Amino acid sequence: MKIHLVSSTDFMAKGTGVHSAFVGMFDLLKEKNDVEVLRNQEGFGDIFHSHSYGLYYFLKSRKYKGRRIHTVHTTPATIKGSVVFPSLVLPFAKLYFKKVFNHADVCIAISPMVEKNLRELGVTSKIINIGNPIDLDKWYPSVEKRVLGRKLIELDIDKKVVLGVGQLQKRKGVEDFIELAEKHPDIYFVWAGSRPFGAITEGVRRINQRIEEAPENVKFIGQVDLENMPNLYAAADVFLFPSYQENSPLSPIEAAATGLPVLFRDLSEYEMLYESDYLKAKNNLEFSRLISNVFEDKKYMQYAKELSATLVKQFDKNAIRKKLISLYENVYNGLDIAV
Repeated sequence: MKIHLVSSTDFMAKGTGVHSAFVGMFDLLKEKNDVEVLRNQEGFGDIFHSHSYGLYYFLKSRKYKGRRIHTVHTTPATIKGSVVFPSLVLPFAKLYFKKVFNHADVCIAISPMVEKNLRELGVTSKIINIGNPIDLDKWYPSVEKRVLGRKLIELDIDKKVVLGVGQLQKRKGVEDFIELAEKHPDIYFVWAGSRPFGAITEGVRRINQRIEEAPENVKFIGQVDLENMPNLYAAADVFLFPSYQENSPLSPIEAAATGLPVLFRDLSEYEMLYESDYLKAKNNLEFSRLISNVFEDKKYMQYAKELSATLVKQFDKNAIRKKLISLYENVYNGLDIAV
């Protein structure tokens, strides 16, 4: 059986979680010989599976009627805080995304919140829940990775580092990240990420000004290539994820896989998604307290690391791969799919 895995992020917007998930799934499917995997332009397969939703998705899927699978990373809820004039864009986004999702025969919801959004949108395609897989071997930390990571961020090995990863937009909480750095001048706050959507990103001028005025302990290092991300995580002491809206974000789970304490914003989507406990904060005051606790209390730091080790078990790549192969076989053979 040939799986035709497709994503336009191979050609654009590589600095996104969608692209990371696409590459991760491609690598995961290639680990064994039970299926053949084609990537974008490599040919024609038995099953079509897309991670992106633009014109490329519609063009490549034309010959796959009845065998189209779409992993849903983005929903209309993602619009707010991501692009300019969200109230004007949202009605059109809902219509477009509904067409995208109904074009597929099966939609993979990467979280319970995504499934909820799909059903509220009126999607008629079959919906199945399968999370984003995490390869622990890829993210496993080492002294060598830490040294390389510190060279990447241009900081000495003895400096305290809080890492943030995401696009430079309001939704990701980048302005809160700067405010927290101001409260902790003895700690370096390093943010990796860019603007894949350019000028239409929400708050470009405002956030640029905040970046220019940021204190010296804040470093914005731009987009980091996927192959360097394990080194970047290894360079940090704590991972801060102040995002205001997410579906099933990859970066905090990747960070957790490297053994980092991860600080989440207290969001209802996480309560629906995560099966184990995690550190969370409602506002910057609570984030600041968590940051102080993990750096000043060794026992609390160890507790935070243990939470991360438990959290990543939910995203075991082998269990998720079995679900994917089962889905492919059912779609290929025209069998009913449990939803």
